[in-house]
Amino acid sequence: MTTFTTLSRQGLKAEARTWRAQQAAQGTQVTHGDALETVARRHGFRDWNAAAALLPESGPVPLAAGDRVTGRYLGYAFEGVLLAAGPEGAGLTRITVQFDQPINVTAGSPYAHIRRRVSAVLDEAGDSPARTGNGAPQMHLRRA
Repeated sequence: MTTFTTLSRQGLKAEARTWRAQQAAQGTQVTHGDALETVARRHGFRDWNAAAALLPESGPVPLAAGDRVTGRYLGYAFEGVLLAAGPEGAGLTRITVQFDQPINVTAGSPYAHIRRRVSAVLDEAGDSPARTGNGAPQMHLRRA
């Protein structure tokens, strides 16, 4: 089920343990503190203390019907409400979104194709595996 993977202190600690074990397997000993600092910097934080101060302790909560969401659909920004979210298998979630404002998905065409509600399959990051012609996800979704 899609949870929109967000950073948390627990997640960064687990990543630091994994990286430290990888370094040890290569013969490089790294302290736990150094591993935490390295992982925090990888994610754009000044240091571990800054990451720990800004991040929640635990991971994200799965999506549920009624959640306010925002994102991009076929390159067009939207805000809306999640009408349904359910498992699709292999770490994927099928969602249905009702847009607050309809989207005309045919820019440059004399024919309007208005979308008010769409369904999509999303991965853990909130991106659809399906891609547009330029390689971007057809939908990118996050909590509002």
